[in-house]
Amino acid sequence: MTEIEPVGEYAGSRVVVRDEDEAEKVYSEKYYGKYSDDLLELSPVEAHHLQKRGDLEIVSGSDTLDEEEAFSTFSQRDEDFYHKLQAYSDLRERGFIVKTGFKFGAHFRCYPRGVNPYEDGPKKQKQHTKWVVHAVSEESRMSFSEMSRAVRLAQNIRATMLWAVVDTESGVTYYEVERKTP
Repeated sequence: MTEIEPVGEYAGSRVVVRDEDEAEKVYSEKYYGKYSDDLLELSPVEAHHLQKRGDLEIVSGSDTLDEEEAFSTFSQRDEDFYHKLQAYSDLRERGFIVKTGFKFGAHFRCYPRGVNPYEDGPKKQKQHTKWVVHAVSEESRMSFSEMSRAVRLAQNIRATMLWAVVDTESGVTYYEVERKTP
């Protein structure tokens, strides 16, 4: 007998898992999503990654979206979706816990393997964000001031700034940029 996948409902900028047991199944495996009002909310990148792994079914209204339809839907809403998805999936497949990095001016923040980013009480150094990651195309350009801002924001939270550069063959190469002072 095949186990039924949890169902996530696409709701604009997020995918919501309403069933409590299904939500816990998705969340408990390395902290996918975040709880809000007793619902598990997944970003489109998280949802599509789980869908590709066969761990989530995505519905929109009364329609079930296959991988291609979900990708197209999410890409129409976010022009960086492809690059974000490649970096997110690569980091997750390496065993890292990846959460949004929006408030740090990047796509993701990344925790080391085996860390619970939501543990109660004072955090130990290893429980802090290790990397702030921004996914870009290999054809992307940015100014030194943009790079500098990103590096300083990452350093403010004792993290390392990584650029996840996605090439035309969907490979991801990570570049660390750090600030040096004389």
